[in-house]
Amino acid sequence: MRYRLTFIAGLAVGYVLGARAGRERYEQLREGGRRIAGNPAVRNARETAAQNGRQMATRAYDTVNERVGHRLPEAMTDRVHSLVNGHGPRGDDWGTGGA
Repeated sequence: MRYRLTFIAGLAVGYVLGARAGRERYEQLREGGRRIAGNPAVRNARETAAQNGRQMATRAYDTVNERVGHRLPEAMTDRVHSLVNGHGPRGDDWGTGGA
């Protein structure tokens, strides 16, 4: 209960401070976030993380597939293959598709 009250108090304080800052400050923060996201070092780190995630997902899938004895449902197998190969619904469904 204590944590819930602390969380609610934090939300209230954030709302009040945010309302006082106004739309202009929001736009400044938003533009700052875009500049950071557009930084080549950040983009490279994001892509590296995405590649590492795909590799880890592939390894995890292979390990599970080995232990289960290739008895995974076909729908799951197809979905994992499409995501690992970058042919998901948005080209990449590991959270990095085109962003």
